[in-house]
Amino acid sequence: MKKILIATEKPFAPAASEKINKIFAKAGYKVFTLENYTDKSELLTAVNGVDAMIIRSDQVDREVLDAAEQLRIVVRAGAGYDNVDCNYAREKGVVVMNTPGQNANAVAELAIGLAIYGLREMFSGKPGGELRGRTLGLHGFGYVAQNVFRIARALGMKVIVYTRYSKEAAAAIGLKNTHSLEELYRKSDVISIHVPAKGEHLRSVSYDVLKELDDHSLIVNTARKEVINEEDLLRIMAEKPHIKYLTDVEPDQKILFAEKFRGRYYATPKKMGAQTAEANNNAGMAAAEQIVAFFENGDTTCKVN
Repeated sequence: MKKILIATEKPFAPAASEKINKIFAKAGYKVFTLENYTDKSELLTAVNGVDAMIIRSDQVDREVLDAAEQLRIVVRAGAGYDNVDCNYAREKGVVVMNTPGQNANAVAELAIGLAIYGLREMFSGKPGGELRGRTLGLHGFGYVAQNVFRIARALGMKVIVYTRYSKEAAAAIGLKNTHSLEELYRKSDVISIHVPAKGEHLRSVSYDVLKELDDHSLIVNTARKEVINEEDLLRIMAEKPHIKYLTDVEPDQKILFAEKFRGRYYATPKKMGAQTAEANNNAGMAAAEQIVAFFENGDTTCKVN
C-alpha cells in the first residue's frame, strides 16, 4: 500500500482535504497529514517511510529529502516550485511536479484587483483612474498571464506582452510580443509580472528596464519578490514620484517601501494569489490525481526536474 503524506504548514480547506482523501482512498493509498506544523523536526519525522508528498509552500530541501528514504514523488500544489530542491531531488531519484494552471484564474483576478486598487488611489477617496483604454504589459505569458489577458481584454484594455518561451501561444491569439523587456515597460501603463524566480528572471526588473516607465505607470507583481531588483525599484520610485507598486509578496525592504512611498506602495499581509476556495480545491485534487497517475501509469506529464 502506497503511503502519502500531505504536509501543509498552511492547510488545505476542509472541502479540498475531503476531495483529496477520496481520490487516494479510491486508489487504495494510505494518507498521513501534517498540518500547521511549526518546527522542521516535525516534517523530518513525518516523511519517514512515505512514498509521496503533497506540499504547498513548504520547504523540501536536502535535509527533508535525505530523511524521506522511501520517497518517489513530491507534488507542489500550485505553480511555483522554488521551495523544492529540484536538483537534489533528481539526484535522489525523486520526481518533482507542480500543478500548472490550477490556481491561474485566482492569481489573475488578484492581479487585476491590485491594478484597480492602485488606479483608484487605494480607495482613499481621491479621484482615480480606470483600466479601460490603458495598455497592459504582461511580463511573461504562462497560465496566469493568459488569464490576466482574458480579463483585461474584457475590461477594454489594450494588451501587449514580452515573452521568450510562449511566443507561439501569444501569436495564436493575436497578441503583440515586444522586442525587449525595455520596450514592454516603455509602452505600458500597467505592468503585470508573471515569471518564475529562476535563471534570467532573477532581478530582471532592473533600473535599465524600470527607467523606461512613464511617471504615472503602475507595477503589479503576483509572481515572486526575487524577480525585482529592490534597490532599483526604490530608486526609480524616488525619481518618478507617481509610479505605484502593488504586490502580494512583501519585499525584503518592506518597511522602507511603506515609509517612503505611502499611497504608492501596497503589499498584502501574506502571499495570497492562490488563496481562494476554488484554487485550493483545484490544486489539491490535481496533485492527488497526478500522484495516482504516476504510480499506476508512470505518468510524469507535470515533472519539473
